[in-house]
Amino acid sequence: MRYCVFCGSSPGRLPIYGTAAEQLGHALAESGTGLVYGGASVGLMGVVADAVQSRGGEVIGVIPRSLVEKEAAHAGLADLRIVDSMHQRKALMAELSDGFIALPGGIGTLEELFEVWTWAQLGHHGKPCALLNVNGFYAGLSSFLDHLVAEAFLKPAHRNVLIVEQDVGTLLAALRNYEAPQVTKWIAATDA
Repeated sequence: MRYCVFCGSSPGRLPIYGTAAEQLGHALAESGTGLVYGGASVGLMGVVADAVQSRGGEVIGVIPRSLVEKEAAHAGLADLRIVDSMHQRKALMAELSDGFIALPGGIGTLEELFEVWTWAQLGHHGKPCALLNVNGFYAGLSSFLDHLVAEAFLKPAHRNVLIVEQDVGTLLAALRNYEAPQVTKWIAATDA
């Protein structure tokens, strides 16, 4: 079992983000769950990878050649895979993972999460997608997603594909117990 973690290549403004990344990394390793992530040594990316490794867990980093120097590829990984593009990075990370977790991050983190969540909505995979809502970081996004449901652009079942939890243990339990919805993506005029 491996989970892909999307997160910032920056540490963010608050120290609690790094603390949460470390807690998640420790919990993954202690549960025997491997980490797949973006391969950098900096920001929350480096924190979560180092935390998994510090507890003897498996870490697979995937980074495009163009970002090896910019994102400071993690030289301490036993398994660092260098690919040619961002598209290859995301495809390989998805292929290697049994679920997806987003820690705080910027637009790259959101883009990665939204892509795998869209794939789940379209039925391309049945893997869970989750937000670790550290210190309410994703509260505004969660409200906006509820607005999409209210405006009939997103089915409630597909909104519920995205697990949102504040506690690492609760989040990992929800991922383990996840069952993909058996509904189609498309909303008919009669569904609204």
